[in-house]
Amino acid sequence: MNRFINYTTIIIFGLVFVMPLVWVFVTSISPANEVIRGGNPFWTWNPTFENYVDAWEAAPFLRYYFNTLVIVFGILGVQLITITLAAYAFARFEFPGKNVLFILFLLQLMIQPEILLFPNYQVMSELGLVDTKLAVMLPFWASAFGVFLLRQTFKQVPYELDEASKMDGSKWCQTLRHVYIPAAKPTYIAFSLVSISTHWSNFMWPLIITDSVENRPLTVGIALFAQSYETGAQWGMVSAGTVMVILPLLIAFFIFQKQFVSSFMHSGIK
Repeated sequence: MNRFINYTTIIIFGLVFVMPLVWVFVTSISPANEVIRGGNPFWTWNPTFENYVDAWEAAPFLRYYFNTLVIVFGILGVQLITITLAAYAFARFEFPGKNVLFILFLLQLMIQPEILLFPNYQVMSELGLVDTKLAVMLPFWASAFGVFLLRQTFKQVPYELDEASKMDGSKWCQTLRHVYIPAAKPTYIAFSLVSISTHWSNFMWPLIITDSVENRPLTVGIALFAQSYETGAQWGMVSAGTVMVILPLLIAFFIFQKQFVSSFMHSGIK
């Protein structure tokens, strides 16, 4: 009986969360006259892909995709380096004030990103980086969440492997590369998936710091695209643009969903 109730509850919540996605997809393939007339929001008798063609031609989505990929993987690449070095230092090195410094480092997790928008903008303005991809990436090159996650994994690596590596004449960087990084592969996968999904959908900071098409990511581009058509009843085009933004993440999730769940289980996130 309990299992039936649990499954029923999960199905109901799943339907509630999937309904907006279904509505957006159906609207994106519905002719304009059906959308305006207000037919069945979850079904269309005349599916068409004209909305996708019109949306692709109305906005530089190819440029937005390129900008987003550069920003997302530019952030992830530097994050993997910084969190690896910081996590290894906190997990294995002994230095005065280590625990206090780690606690102060974790305070970042309790600070809402919106609070830092104005200070970050001031710094980027003084550096002359406003309206650049580098300005979008720079505030996220360090991740307290990633350091905490990786530190917990590194602390689970037996000290005997450290000693064996030192006896073979390895330096700390070689030990990190050949012992710790391979052991933390599930954690790296988990963090990478979180980082990519977070910065793919990031909106507020790119909106503030970018002013040109050359540097706008998809989230800002689709917002400006929707705003330009909000008075013209072009919901089909707007929905098509929205689907083009979220589709890569949906495909990635369906492909890597098993790795996504198993990565968090191995990395200690319950």
